[in-house]
Amino acid sequence: MTDLTKRSLLQVAALSAVAAAALVGCGKKEEPAPAPAPAAAAPAPAPKPEPLKVAWAYVGPVGDGGWTFAHDNGRKAVEKEFGDKVVTSFVEKVPESADAERVIRDMAAQGNKLIFGTTFGYMEPMLKVAADNKEVKFEHATGYKTAENMRTYDSRTYEGAYMAGVIAGKMTKSNTLGVVASIPIPEVVRNINSFTLGAQSVNPKVKTKVVWVNEWFNPPKETEAATALINGGADVLMQNTDSSAVLQTAEKMNKRAFGWDSDMTAYGPKAHLGSAVINWGPYYIKAVRDALEGKWTTGQSWWGVKEGAIDMVSIAADVPEETKKKIDEVKAGLKDGSFSIWKGPITDNTGKVVVAKDTVADDKFLGGINFYVKGVEGKVPGDKK
Repeated sequence: MTDLTKRSLLQVAALSAVAAAALVGCGKKEEPAPAPAPAAAAPAPAPKPEPLKVAWAYVGPVGDGGWTFAHDNGRKAVEKEFGDKVVTSFVEKVPESADAERVIRDMAAQGNKLIFGTTFGYMEPMLKVAADNKEVKFEHATGYKTAENMRTYDSRTYEGAYMAGVIAGKMTKSNTLGVVASIPIPEVVRNINSFTLGAQSVNPKVKTKVVWVNEWFNPPKETEAATALINGGADVLMQNTDSSAVLQTAEKMNKRAFGWDSDMTAYGPKAHLGSAVINWGPYYIKAVRDALEGKWTTGQSWWGVKEGAIDMVSIAADVPEETKKKIDEVKAGLKDGSFSIWKGPITDNTGKVVVAKDTVADDKFLGGINFYVKGVEGKVPGDKK
């Protein structure tokens, strides 16, 4: 074989090797594309805040038809307004004694962060418990002492009493009115006087008799007191007690009377002249909202017709239209500030001027009333004069 032939064969072999290599290269599998990085996990939802636990201590039974019933309606208004943001509870028939401190202390221990005490006699017990539970907010109805974590609230029940008086002064035939009174504190004395002032605004001849039962809720005693007043000549009765016994007694004895704190029409429809009611809902909703939003601060609140807390409702059909119109005028004046119940001249039942002519009594004065106005018989219990 010549050298030329050998070179030709080597070239052919080399070309064949290149071709074979090219074929192998063409058949090589592609590397798979890298897997996409996993998507970042969505952040976990923020945990739902725990509901605010709110408790009420009631001096009477929820079914009293009056004071406690009105407070419990306010509690229900809170539940409706805030739903699952709150958990509410209550203890009824808590006496104004050492038991009150025990119950309120237990409410704090159960994790309630807002506690309402709904009667004057809880003031000192609540102050003690508040001092030991700084993380809890306390609200005391009708009292006057506050603390860093305890404030007071009240309703201007004397506005409802005045409106009842306007009706009573027009409807009485004997010109003798009667009041079944609970405990001789300024709140109750103020209501007796305001009732009388309302009656005198339409009938200067009226006089008012008072019987004290020295309890907020005692239907048998309230019945006895109402009976005594009627036997003493009163034909229209008001009360500053918590049950419907006074209205029921008036119904049985064919006299007239008012509902107090709640609409009591159903308890004595023939006797019923109207009900001076309290709506605690607006205040309770505000207080709970303050706590939920971290805006709660200590202080004092006293709400009336202006704030939607006091009203005269279910006025009887036989009350004259002119009297109903006067009630509307009183409401409008109280709401816009153009009318003041305690504007002088006002004298007490000894003839002493207690509010000078054209002077409007301020809240400090109203909060310390311990006298009867002209037209109310007798003396305030405990008055040494």
